[in-house]
Amino acid sequence: MTYNQTLEYLFARLPMFQRIGAAAYKADLANTFKIVDVLGRPHLKLKCIHVAGTNGKGSSSHMLAAVLQQSGYKTGLYTSPHLIDFRERIKINGKMIPKNHVIDFVQKHKEAFEAIEPSFFEWSFGLALDYFAQEEVDVAIIEVGLGGRLDSTNIITPKASLITNISFDHMSFLGDTLEKISKEKAGIIKPRVPVVISQYQSESAPVFNAIAKELKSPIEYGDKNYKILESKIKDGYLQATILNKKNDQVTTYDLDLTGHYQLKNLLGVLDVLEFIEKAGFFIEPDHVKTALKNVVKLTGLMGRWQTISLKPWIIADTGHNEDGIKQVIENFKSLQFNALHLVFGVVNDKDITKILALLPKEATYYFVRAGIERALDETSLQEQATSFKLTGKAYKTVEAGLKAAKKAAKKGDLIFVGGSTFVVGDLLAISE
Repeated sequence: MTYNQTLEYLFARLPMFQRIGAAAYKADLANTFKIVDVLGRPHLKLKCIHVAGTNGKGSSSHMLAAVLQQSGYKTGLYTSPHLIDFRERIKINGKMIPKNHVIDFVQKHKEAFEAIEPSFFEWSFGLALDYFAQEEVDVAIIEVGLGGRLDSTNIITPKASLITNISFDHMSFLGDTLEKISKEKAGIIKPRVPVVISQYQSESAPVFNAIAKELKSPIEYGDKNYKILESKIKDGYLQATILNKKNDQVTTYDLDLTGHYQLKNLLGVLDVLEFIEKAGFFIEPDHVKTALKNVVKLTGLMGRWQTISLKPWIIADTGHNEDGIKQVIENFKSLQFNALHLVFGVVNDKDITKILALLPKEATYYFVRAGIERALDETSLQEQATSFKLTGKAYKTVEAGLKAAKKAAKKGDLIFVGGSTFVVGDLLAISE
């Protein structure tokens, strides 16, 4: 099979959450254990860092990978979903897994895996573990797919765990309160393995503290140990001056991930790096500063408050739930522009009323449908948005909506593309 034929086989045969949603979600680890048994248990050969959370886990995973990579370690990075190419999910030192490796893996294990009937995510996680073990990475950063406790990635025993923040998302799977969602995320906490929570939240902290105590796992909160003294955009970077409360040291970092929400992620990353050092990794302060200034270059991260072009001014962000959209709107406040144009699309398996209630009414909207089965029909989105006094036309594709926005935008205007990871994926595919 060619690479494209291999992907077509995987997409057609395996249930894929990215495309179809709930039907692809498997709330147990049985298949994953069967897969790693077939592969010779590669997860036992790896030193891992496990990252969970509602928002920020992708950015935090990439920051950690950049730091370890900059520090001279061969660093594996497993994330999801992908935006353009499936291989974005599996990288070593910022380079995607080779196409031939994907082809060979599928051909070699096709028969054994078909008997297991795994989901797309289970299959791809098996591929990542096998690849990282074969390539003998020094460390693997593993991002949780959905939740934590029952996520396929939860078969690993990491050197440290990081949980970014907790907000409402995937409630049909994880629960309808922050306490219930926290319990699912806390499922990645392992006995005696240190865990950092990026952000102290009154609803989730008691859950995390109780589970960590029961498992005798050291627990810390990033925003309790570190304090943001000052932050501003300077020379195209998000400059943050941070106080380490443990030693009263003040350090200024320049982040190439310029979304204001990255400050929350940064505190968790800095805190978990201390535990990573205690696990035997040598990380110099200068490596941290250099890495955080070059996360995109080192890891290939896309879609996080990403400037697509300046003429016209287009920014994209993958924020797709209530908290994510709040952060996007917070970013708008830090920018100076004339009119705002929103190319906006969502998936069809979420209650979007809270998101629509947050969106600015003075903007012009271009309601779009991403090229996946889960995408909400653009006219349905337009109808729901109208009841929140959001006005705009509906377009069958992201490309058509973007074209209309570009035509309407005048000098000094801002075009924002988002609402769904898949809308941003379609945009980046157009922009390639």
